[in-house]
Amino acid sequence: MLLDESTAARFARLALDCVHREYPSKIAHSLHSDADARPPRDLTPAFYGCYDWHSAVHGHWMLARLTRMFPHAPFAEESLAALRGNITQEHIAGEVNYLQAPGRTGFERPYGLAWLLQLATELRRFKPSLAKILEPLEQAAADHLESWLPKLPYPDRSGQHANTAFALGLIIDWARAAGGSREATAFASAVRFYHADVNASTAFEPGGEDFLSPCLAEADLMRRVCTPPEFADWLTRFLPNIPVLRPVTSPDRGDGKLAHLDGLNLSRAWMLFGIAKGLPETDARRFHLLMAADAHRDAGLAAVTGEHYEGGHWLGTFAVYLETMELIEGPTGLRRIR
Repeated sequence: MLLDESTAARFARLALDCVHREYPSKIAHSLHSDADARPPRDLTPAFYGCYDWHSAVHGHWMLARLTRMFPHAPFAEESLAALRGNITQEHIAGEVNYLQAPGRTGFERPYGLAWLLQLATELRRFKPSLAKILEPLEQAAADHLESWLPKLPYPDRSGQHANTAFALGLIIDWARAAGGSREATAFASAVRFYHADVNASTAFEPGGEDFLSPCLAEADLMRRVCTPPEFADWLTRFLPNIPVLRPVTSPDRGDGKLAHLDGLNLSRAWMLFGIAKGLPETDARRFHLLMAADAHRDAGLAAVTGEHYEGGHWLGTFAVYLETMELIEGPTGLRRIR
């Protein structure tokens, strides 16, 4: 863990300032009648703040993780109160009803649902009582993803929310932490979509509004499903020449879409770290990957200021995900692909 308490407090404040902030709000909402024209707090009563549903979800994840790691920090009591205030049986029942209503099978799929699973994992570590309350929504989200993945004919290789590789990585991490048989579908999908990929190119990355690297997200996923020797061989086929990646700069942090580029630096950093950690310790590529990761980390963290709500409502989560690094430094859960 690289965070100190003062930095953790700054990131926590970003989430605390918006988990109850209903407007501005962007909702992907299917209306079937006038009765569906309701404010966000009625539609999704637990996760209505932070501009959009997925940002509210991972804002709660960030508060749970930071409070677990700094239980005596000044922000911990307020963070726990926010979690308890939003994650109630009544609110989660409302969320389940919304998700399971007709015409909403694609709601927040896969990005938001994958983050919901991460929130469930963190709550089980931090506050099992809240995890129990969240469980009906966790199971509904997992069921939606598990029924969708086998039907998906091709992966999404974009650099935003629809990216399949990034979501699969979060899903596999959740499934391994939860135990049971939930991992099988995600694991099989990762192999089906990506195992045969060769000669990828980062020449067309990033897109102008990307916050994920499609190539790095794929490699960061595959280090989860390969042993280190297998992953080394796969990476050689996938990226024969590791590109020299340099941090990017958002031209306008007050523009919500252009602020995505600050998130790209953060996600590139944790993916580069993950790829390096997934290789054998003697692999010569590790040094260059780690150097690039450090450069992206520095650039990404410098942009998490909260000056603009457009980035402030979500960039803190990406910073905490990077800085805590539990998904990389903890148990690897490496598997064989054959």
